[in-house]
Amino acid sequence: MKTVYFYTKQGCPLCDKGLAILKELQNGRAFAIEERDIYANDEWLLAYQIRIPVVEDDAGNVLDEGILSISVLREKLNKMFT
Repeated sequence: MKTVYFYTKQGCPLCDKGLAILKELQNGRAFAIEERDIYANDEWLLAYQIRIPVVEDDAGNVLDEGILSISVLREKLNKMFT
C-alpha cells in the first residue's frame, strides 16, 4: 500500500481543511495517510514551517502545499495509481 505524508501542526485551520480534502480523495483508493507534525522533527520544521499543509508521496515528491486543491491532488493521486 502506498503512503501519503501530510505535514501539519496543531491548531492549523488550513491543515484541518487540507486533511479533510485528502481523506475525501482517499475514498476508493488504496493509500495510507501518515500525519507528520512539523514540530516533531527539526528537518520537517525547517523544510515546511511556512508551507504547511504539505502533501508528499512516498517517493518524496510534493503533491500540493498551502491551500490544497482537490483537483490538483486528485490528478496527482491518479498518476500514482497508473
